[in-house]
Amino acid sequence: MPVTPMRLKVLLPFQVFTERTGVFRIVAETREGSFGLLAHRLDCVAALAPGILIYETKAEGEAYVAVDEGVLVKTGLEVLVSVRNAIAGANLGHLRETVQRQFLDLDAKERSVRSVLAKMEGDLMRRMAAFHNA
Repeated sequence: MPVTPMRLKVLLPFQVFTERTGVFRIVAETREGSFGLLAHRLDCVAALAPGILIYETKAEGEAYVAVDEGVLVKTGLEVLVSVRNAIAGANLGHLRETVQRQFLDLDAKERSVRSVLAKMEGDLMRRMAAFHNA
């Protein structure tokens, strides 16, 4: 039985990062762990965690892309991956370091900044309420 290839498109906020046809296998990472996609798998949507996206084509073999958090949508033979940032590379160890250094550290810093902003907004709201009630 011949294997039907899929089409993979990785989207960034303002551009198409990569578009591949003839993709036979995709492995993606979620907060719950890794999962694989083959052409015959049912359609699905998955929230992606920062990690390594692996895809395989006959022409390229196995290819690796470090991706930030995002969403994967499979409909039929089309797989769309929308992420905040992506970096392609052949060295899996280097890409794993990139995920740790850039994507996961950025997420921690972003959470910290959001926490500080939430505290500032809360303080501002209390002051406005006190001023309004005075």
